[in-house]
Formats: sequence, structure tokens, C-alpha cells
Amino acid sequence: MDASRSSPVGPVPPGRTPPGGAPPVRRTSTCEPTDLDEMSRPITAENCYDMLTLAKRRGLADLTELCYGFMSDHFLVVLRNPAVYGRLTAGERERVLGRRLQGRRVLSVAEVDEPRHRAAGGSGPPSRDTSRPQSPLSPSPGAPEEDADDPAAARQHRRHIFCYEERTKEWRVLSVLPEEVSTRGAGMCTLYNYLFVAGGLVRDARGDSRASDKVFCYNPRTDAWSEARPLLQARSQLKLVAMDGHLFAIGGECLFTVERYDPRVDRWSSVAPLPRGAFAVAHEATACNGELFVSGGSLFYRLLRFDARRGEWEECPFNDSRRKSTDMVAHKSVIYRFDVSRERGVHVCKYNTVVKVWHGSASFALDDARPFRCAVLGERIYCVNKTQALQFVVEEDQERFLPEVLETPARARGTLVPFVLTLAESD
Repeated sequence: MDASRSSPVGPVPPGRTPPGGAPPVRRTSTCEPTDLDEMSRPITAENCYDMLTLAKRRGLADLTELCYGFMSDHFLVVLRNPAVYGRLTAGERERVLGRRLQGRRVLSVAEVDEPRHRAAGGSGPPSRDTSRPQSPLSPSPGAPEEDADDPAAARQHRRHIFCYEERTKEWRVLSVLPEEVSTRGAGMCTLYNYLFVAGGLVRDARGDSRASDKVFCYNPRTDAWSEARPLLQARSQLKLVAMDGHLFAIGGECLFTVERYDPRVDRWSSVAPLPRGAFAVAHEATACNGELFVSGGSLFYRLLRFDARRGEWEECPFNDSRRKSTDMVAHKSVIYRFDVSRERGVHVCKYNTVVKVWHGSASFALDDARPFRCAVLGERIYCVNKTQALQFVVEEDQERFLPEVLETPARARGTLVPFVLTLAESD
């Protein structure tokens, strides 16, 4: 990330470590004066490796841990710097990343706006191959959309990230999304314990909606937002999936193209597009065992698999379900697809990626069931919408919905997108 993109978006709250560096380290030792001068400086992305080398040479365990801690807290900055990451041993790299992933894994949700209108300058009029239904989470026709046409109201209510505290059974605000971050029709996922937000819809000077190519990421270790390399192609209603240390931006409104992001070089590149007539919008996507899977939309019975090594999309066995799917997630080697019906509630079917067979799983009776999105935390899949969160337990001997339904943040507005972040034990 260059200087124009690595600076934080918005202020850093009190009590957090600034993303630019750790405070100066004070040590009493028998080091040479030049070493003492070096150790009195703040730890930064530029000097963290030299400080680590000095600390190990002098046997300064506390300073060594501070350096590893800085690299962990600012992992993406370190990853992109060959002068730092390229000089770390394999063991040190594992130590830095492992430290970043240590802590409390918590269910988190982000408030987002769902698009109702097509982006200006789309690829053309709807056709049989390109027109898709709206996102399953979009408001129903005639339903009011919060802040959709009132920019002042939208600014007054800032979008938040909430996390669920299992110990207190309460939601708390973790961060505020900067105004620059578009959530309307954006894709979200986590990678290396960063939350990435890509694409979406923004308004131009005339007030028309247009697709965005912007990409932002949130670092829960520093509570800082930063901007990453833009997408190659502006897109909304895309799916963003993390797999094998990369991000994949899949499809979008009237788009079949797919991009892959390499965080080591902060760069997007094109990969094989979705087959023509597949899922231009209203699709679900997930990663399982190093492969991407895409399904959903009106072609609810269809499942596509992307083999990253061969760079090809392939058809998987069809699903017999004819219900409307709301989301799809993976746990171990199994893909779970959640279908929702206001009359029948929620039905789960699963696809075993090893034996390549679909099976029915479980159902949950729910009056006036509404679409939701899912996040996997341990042996549990959380199915979250604005009003409630269902809990689907995945165990070796059985799969079932728990009767307990969790409440969602009372102050949340818009649609809730769930994901999992790892927080420090002290947070």
C-alpha cells in the first residue's frame, strides 16, 4: 500500500495503538550508546525488523515481544514490505501471524444498506442471460428503504460494527464505518483478521447511483480503517470471499468477471469469469477445501466450483431444492445452503465436497421467516438478520437448530452482515 492508501481513514480512538507506530521503548541495559538511541525510537513499519534484530542480539525479551506484537498488529503493512517480511524466517512468519489470530473469536455484524436501484452506466438493458433478481436481502417492493434518498439522514446515523460478548450476552459497538466506505451493495469478508469491504454503490454529483471500485479494510487490533488497491472493475452486489491468503471478488450486477487480490503486493488480477448466464447478481459464494463455490439467484439448483489451480469453473451435481436460498457457508468439507420461505421457515441442505453428493440436513419452523446471512464460528453457524440470529449447530453426530434465538443489536439499522473477528483478550 503506498502512502496515499496506507493512512488510516478517520481518527484513532483514545486508548488504541496508533497504526503508524508503537510508543518509544525504555530499557536499562549495557548496550552501546548507538543501541540505546535506536531503542528509544518508536517502533514503526520501517524500523521494526532492525529493532527486532537488535533486541534478539542483545537478549531483550520484552523488546522482542514488542516487535513481534507490532508486526502482528500491522500485519498487512509488514506483509507488503519485502525489507521486513522477506527477511523473516518461516518460523518468525508463523509466529507473527499466529499471534494475530490469537485471542477471543467473536461474532460481529456490520450495518449495511441494500441497493434497490440499478447502478447508472450498467452493461445494458436486462436480458434473459444477464438479468437477475434483486439480492434476497433487498427490501420487498413498496417497502421503505432507510436513508435511501436522504443523504442528511444517512450522515446523521453512522454505520457501526457490533460484536457479541458471549460472557454478558450483549452487543457492543466495536467501530464506526467511515463515511467514505460504501455499504450499499458492497462485498464483505475477513482475511488475516482484517475486515475487507469492496465495491458497492455510491452517488455521483447528479445524485445517480454508480458502482464503486473502492476497497477498504478494518484492523480490529488497532481500530483503524485504511484503503487498499481499488478493484480492476467497479461492481456492486458482488460476493467477496477469502481463500488461501487471497480475496476473490465474484460477479456483481450484470457482471460475470472475477478478480483475485494478493495482499502481499496489494494488487488485483483477473481470473476465469463465471460461465455466461450464471449468476450476475443475487448469488451466494463460499470457499471450501481450497475451492470456490457459487450458487443462488433464480438458478437455485445450480452449483459451480472454481479450481484455482486449473483456473476453470465446473458444474457440480444439481440440488433438488426448489426453494429460494438466502446464504451458503462451508464448515470443514461440507457446504451448507440455507433456504428460506415465509410460509415454511428455514430448510438446510448440505453438499459434501469429497463425495460430491447433496443431502437434506435440518429445518426450523419460523413464522414469517425473513432472509439472513451466515457466519461460521467454531461448531456453530449463526444466521443473522436485523431482527434475530438463529444458531445452527454442526456436530459429528447431528446437525440442528438451537431453540434459543439471539437478539440483534437494538440500535442497528439497515441490514446486518455477520462475520468473525479475533479480538485481544484485553479488549
